[in-house]
Amino acid sequence: MNGPAVYEPPAPASWRVALPHTAAAVPVARALVRTALAELPATADSDTAELLTAELVANALEHAAGDGPIELVVELLPNGCKVEVHDPDPAPPGDLTRPAVEPCDPWQEHGRGLLLIRSLSSSCGHRPTESGKAVWFRLPVVPRQWRPA
Repeated sequence: MNGPAVYEPPAPASWRVALPHTAAAVPVARALVRTALAELPATADSDTAELLTAELVANALEHAAGDGPIELVVELLPNGCKVEVHDPDPAPPGDLTRPAVEPCDPWQEHGRGLLLIRSLSSSCGHRPTESGKAVWFRLPVVPRQWRPA
């Protein structure tokens, strides 16, 4: 007889794609996140994941210097998903992990992306990489019966 069985959770599924440093990257990133989340029966809310991904990609396009590609990483985890956007700029993103000193002006076109990420994700942050930084957020699993039809 063998020893006791040890539960090993399945390895998370992940996608990594280089995106052009153009506005065309935003819909491509949204589509990748939507497709990735459709792979599993119980995942994070796809609409929220798409919105926050679009904000991260748009932020990287606006603030990262140069015209080199940015990278999108989508990781499906047993308890939700993690989305990262890598860009070549090592500077940390504004007020991602702390509340803004001044409230956002609702009439301005810019300034609400990081607020959305802080408000709608279960956690978010940034980390240095060899070529710049990665900005990320996590979303928890949403049970299927709670999802809109």
